[in-house]
Amino acid sequence: MKLILFHPYSFYIARTLIVLIIGQTLYFKFTGSEESKYIFTVLAMEPWGRIGLAILETICIILLLFPRLVWLGALLASNLMLGAILSHLVFLGIVVHNDGGLLFILALVVFLLSLYVVYYERNKIPYLRDFFPID
Repeated sequence: MKLILFHPYSFYIARTLIVLIIGQTLYFKFTGSEESKYIFTVLAMEPWGRIGLAILETICIILLLFPRLVWLGALLASNLMLGAILSHLVFLGIVVHNDGGLLFILALVVFLLSLYVVYYERNKIPYLRDFFPID
């Protein structure tokens, strides 16, 4: 009996949630919302960092939509979210503009889901598939 974590529906739900959460935040980055501008101003990366990260997140979403490249999109997403989490912890604080920590929580969720997707797709990653054979 397989755990629910290894059920294909769990994999597709995780992928979909990553795409939806990152896609929703893209709107605010590309339109230059007040909160996005504040965050990237504090990080001394406004506007080039905001636009650059939005482009990387768009690439991440595109990769997650192609079955052969899902692992790469999830790997990119996990790295981007690790940067977001560290930015919150070191520079921004967990609560930004009275959001109740929502952005931090979303970054954590995407990070954990991305790690799950990378692990689920581990047999498709070049050079690593020999070390993690399919069970």
